[in-house]
Amino acid sequence: MVGLQGAGKSTWVAEHLAATHAVVSKDHWPRARRREARQRRVVAELLAAGRSVVVDNTNPSAEERAPLVAAARAAGVPVRAVWLDTPLPTCLARNEAREARARVPLVGVLSARARLVPPTAAEGFDRVDVVAAQPARGAAAEPAPGSAPGE
Repeated sequence: MVGLQGAGKSTWVAEHLAATHAVVSKDHWPRARRREARQRRVVAELLAAGRSVVVDNTNPSAEERAPLVAAARAAGVPVRAVWLDTPLPTCLARNEAREARARVPLVGVLSARARLVPPTAAEGFDRVDVVAAQPARGAAAEPAPGSAPGE
């Protein structure tokens, strides 16, 4: 999965993949040290056991996705990226509606957005699916990158 906090990744996973895939997320271990290393170990173990796996995190950059692609390749399984291309105002509104610890600090969302590079087959994905989410009610759509307001 690729997408900002509040993009709808967990909801999409629950609706489309949770019945057939083991769901791995660093959010499952909020207090664990070395969550990245733990995630890599769990993904590798599940793949080695023949399980289908979905990693439900922001995964905003090719560098952050590379170990997951490598794990799938090492296990000899196809690897797919699902990018939830959700407008920033929608992500911010959904994040703001979250309760207490589930809410990501604004700096965290904006930091992920600054690192966000859409996934491509050139990274090693066999397939890249783009899910365009609808903006939340009352949220203005964000202009596409490189476009001027009003275009």
